[in-house]
Parts: sequence; structure tokens; C-alpha cells
Amino acid sequence: MFFHKHPYEPFIQPDTQKLIVGTLPPPRFSTGELLEKDVDFCYGSYYNSLWLFIDKIHSLNLRYDNSQEAIDQRKQFLIDHQIGVCDIVESAEREKIDASDLGMKNIKLRNVVGYLKQFPNIDTILFTGGNSKNGPEYFFRRHLRDYDLKLELVNNEVPRIHQFTLNSHSERSEASKSETPQSQSSFRNDIRIIKTVSLTSGSGAANISISRLPLYKQLKAKNPNFNTFDFRVMQYREFL
Repeated sequence: MFFHKHPYEPFIQPDTQKLIVGTLPPPRFSTGELLEKDVDFCYGSYYNSLWLFIDKIHSLNLRYDNSQEAIDQRKQFLIDHQIGVCDIVESAEREKIDASDLGMKNIKLRNVVGYLKQFPNIDTILFTGGNSKNGPEYFFRRHLRDYDLKLELVNNEVPRIHQFTLNSHSERSEASKSETPQSQSSFRNDIRIIKTVSLTSGSGAANISISRLPLYKQLKAKNPNFNTFDFRVMQYREFL
């Protein structure tokens, strides 16, 4: 059994407004056996297209290698655009050493809600995938149940958008219940609406589902050169 621990701590700044939430990078990032074009940072796998989309959208001319410069380029982009990364899986076990979400067992989740409370400027979560089993949205829904919270549907079109209400002081002690009305009003002011966006996964496996979307078919009919990469760039552009 392979113990797959997330190799990176959450990357969040005090002014972070959007939070990218995935699951786990491929096992080679935990064992240090990177490929030539991998970057030793969040979503650094050359076969995970997130940074390729971002590169295309913002014309960053990023490096794709094991250099420190490649890491710094990505960190600087996130800082400049007030975007953080906090994958929801802290660790898992695998019988087969691969990057399959379905292959994860004995999964330990990170306390993403705790990070949302710690960083009050975050108002949007960007999932790198939908609600399929062991995907980031799937785990986040499970995580929210620990806080008696749930996602409410806002838009059912791809990418699907939900929201939930977060009270930063929802875990108050019994002693705090006797507070004055004036102090209780300050708690009400700490209620936040957090939006979640379930972006289409950057994995090749998602290409089939994209090809079935009416919008993709329509755009493909107008331009035969339009492909699934172009579709993701169009989708991600609105949120990144």
C-alpha cells in the first residue's frame, strides 16, 4: 500500500480572494521523481493543464521545468492575482501508484473551512473538477457536513456554480452564548457568502464529457479547429 501525502502546504496570502481546490498531485511529486517538464509546485505536472490554461489566458510565457524560476513565476502570478491554492486531500492510501482520484482510500481531508475562516477575504472557491466521486467538490460537500453546511445551487450550467453561508464564529463556546446584543451583532457582521465554481477538469478524461456539451458542439460547428483545450481556456478565462 502506497501512502500518498500531499507534498505542498496551502498557498494562501492575507489578501487572497479566490481559492483553487483540487485533490492530490501525482505520486511522483510526493516521492520527488519529477519528469523533465514538471514544476515542483501546485499543479506542476506538465500533464495537468491548469498552468497551460493560465499561461494562455495571461500570456505569461511560463517555464516548464524543475527550476526555481518556474516555481517563482507561478507563485508571483498567484500573489498578483490574489489567488490561493488549498487542495482538500491531505493524504490517502493507494493500492496502485497512480493519480486516479477513485484509487484513493483511507482519505484524510484538510480543514478547508478552517482556512476560509482564517483568511476572511476569500469569497470564491474554484474546484478543478465537478461532483464525481472522490473529486474536489465531492469531498468539499462531505467536509461541509461537519459544519452543518451545504451547497446551494446558483447556476446549473457548466461550470456549475453554488454558494454557502459561512459564519466565522459558528464554533463559539457555551460561555459565548451569554454575550450582549451589541457583541452578538458583531457576529452577524461576520457572515459571508462563499461562491463555488466547478471548473471542467484539466485531465484528458474530461475531454469526452466536454465533447458532449451543447455549447462545445455549437462552437465546434462554427469553427472546426476549436478543441477541448480552447473550450477550457474560454471557461477558465472568466474566473482566472
